Amino acid sequence: MTKRAIIRGTGGYLPANLVTNQKLSETVDTSDEWIVQRTGIKQRYIAADDEVTSDLATAAAREALARANMSIDDIDIVIVATTTPDMTYPAAATIVQQKLGMHHGFAFDIQAVCSGFVYAIATADSHLKNGMGRRALVIGAETNSRILDWTDRATCVLFGDGAGAVVLELADENDRGILATSLRSDGHFWDKLYVDGGPSSTQTVGHVRMEGREVFKHAVGMISDVVYTALEQSGLTVDDLDWFVPHQANKRIIDGVGNKLGLAPDKVVVTVDTHANTSAASVPLALNTAVVDGRIKPGDLVMIEAMGGGFTWGASLIRW
Repeated sequence: MTKRAIIRGTGGYLPANLVTNQKLSETVDTSDEWIVQRTGIKQRYIAADDEVTSDLATAAAREALARANMSIDDIDIVIVATTTPDMTYPAAATIVQQKLGMHHGFAFDIQAVCSGFVYAIATADSHLKNGMGRRALVIGAETNSRILDWTDRATCVLFGDGAGAVVLELADENDRGILATSLRSDGHFWDKLYVDGGPSSTQTVGHVRMEGREVFKHAVGMISDVVYTALEQSGLTVDDLDWFVPHQANKRIIDGVGNKLGLAPDKVVVTVDTHANTSAASVPLALNTAVVDGRIKPGDLVMIEAMGGGFTWGASLIRW
């Protein structure tokens, strides 16, 4: 038997404040037609003034634990993928640890922007296989609304807030669990998608800045590359996939990747229309949506992927 990390439960959380394109057009020079045509986004959720990233992460974590029939006492590792932590330090994961009442194990953050959850899955998988623990809580959580320039219609219409989580458990399995992961980055593209602030540079939080055409130009090829690599590592092909769960950044990018891979549209999980781009929360939220509505079932072969600022990108192949 092979030791593999199995997903035992998923969870998600979206703030109560739903903001439609129409509502956004009341304060931003944009329209529902303009946003939908270019991005596929129809609405997004925005955190309340008194909600912070660790609150969203904790809510998603509690749901994932419940679905896994576990308590926080069963968890050894907590990893939070986020670009928008509550504070510069400590790590949001340690605050989640405190909010869940966990005094044992260890917790830390991963910052790979929109690819953060895929990076976190790979990291948790490695830690579990190396004997650092038996179970891990992996969370992607963002309050993107706190780093948006609400006068810049090119970026502010794209993002939303939310959190998604999974519980991983190391088990003796030949076929189930995380089968392969491929991660990449290239810092030469850092200035195509970034936040123009930080403790060491401006001593401010800053705002999201993006060259949308440049991101789109590279996205389809980069994403397809890591998807094919993960499949090759497992001796499988695109035809073997039951579900493709991509990062929910832009419907055009999702369609472009699907077409390049030769995937039927009904195999692609799409939530960008209702969630917008929730960065590191995007993939786990989409994954949770497809699990809850019954699309993803035991035995299904699922590919998750993401690409974000840096550039960072990655894909993970999972047998449910």
